[in-house]
Amino acid sequence: MGCTIRALDPRREEAWDHYVAAMPEGTFFHLAGWRRVIERAFGHRAHYLLAERDGAITGVLPLVHIKSRLFGNALVSVPFCVYGGPIASEEESLEGLLDHCRDLMQRLGTDLIEFRSRKPVAGEWPTRSSLYATFRRPLAGDDETNLKAIPRKQRAVVRKGIANGLKSRIGQDADRFHRLYAESVRNLGTPVFSRRYFRVLIECFRECCEILTVEEDGAAAAAVLSFYFRDEVLPYYGGGTLRARQCAANDFMYWELMRHAARRGIRVFDFGRSKFGTGSFDFKKNWGFTPEPLHYQYQVRPGRSIPDHNPLNPKYRFLIAAWKRLPLPLANLIGPPIVRGIG
Repeated sequence: MGCTIRALDPRREEAWDHYVAAMPEGTFFHLAGWRRVIERAFGHRAHYLLAERDGAITGVLPLVHIKSRLFGNALVSVPFCVYGGPIASEEESLEGLLDHCRDLMQRLGTDLIEFRSRKPVAGEWPTRSSLYATFRRPLAGDDETNLKAIPRKQRAVVRKGIANGLKSRIGQDADRFHRLYAESVRNLGTPVFSRRYFRVLIECFRECCEILTVEEDGAAAAAVLSFYFRDEVLPYYGGGTLRARQCAANDFMYWELMRHAARRGIRVFDFGRSKFGTGSFDFKKNWGFTPEPLHYQYQVRPGRSIPDHNPLNPKYRFLIAAWKRLPLPLANLIGPPIVRGIG
């Protein structure tokens, strides 16, 4: 009996997640909970497809339809996430998912399909591997080994944060986190996510999501929202005040997360993606992480082209510079509708 492609039924979400966790290519961003997060926080329609054979799941493909006047009309796996794309136990299931995805593209009239993967998964699809890199490294079980793994100059900055008497606190206060995050991304010239997004994230992933906040004399200076998946920790959203750089709060924050995660038995630190040629890319290299190119694969409607929403694109420079000068309340008001369409 051949494989069958069908939409994910909510009653099968647990089976979907068990399959993702069991597959080496499975990531936190393949989990079924992202469907609820994206639909509730952004209002986008999700199309989560699974392949079955004799009642057993043999492949999954999370897709989200993003339709934006500013940023186009696309099926993305997975928007707002680092990784995505199809994962399958067999070639027939993979091909079935890809065929169904192309059919969905035609039915919805989208301009393109985008997969975000650590390894190319879609055969001869056009692939862009020079935009983003991800940074992953093993974690040891003791602080001394993990500290020695940090290059000397960066290790000195971590020690500065320790000497400054900074403290860390673990919690799940989305609103407190949003205040720090919003100020940080405004200062970078980037539209901010809504508070609702972080509230929904924590609600849907409460058992594997936490916020580490760094305090100086009781005042919050920096915070990072992290995900846990298998034996990995993924610091995903981070931000801090202008004071954070002066007191080394951002560096102390990631060191504290390493310590905390190692005590939990976590053995992989996934520093997430950064664009080549950016400050965040250099920051992660300075921690001793080796960049691994991410492979973005596309299926494009005839007459259309792969979009270039890279902030390094010269046409965005003026907008980024102007955004940095916005009053924070205004940036927080107009940012969420914009970022909703970027994905």
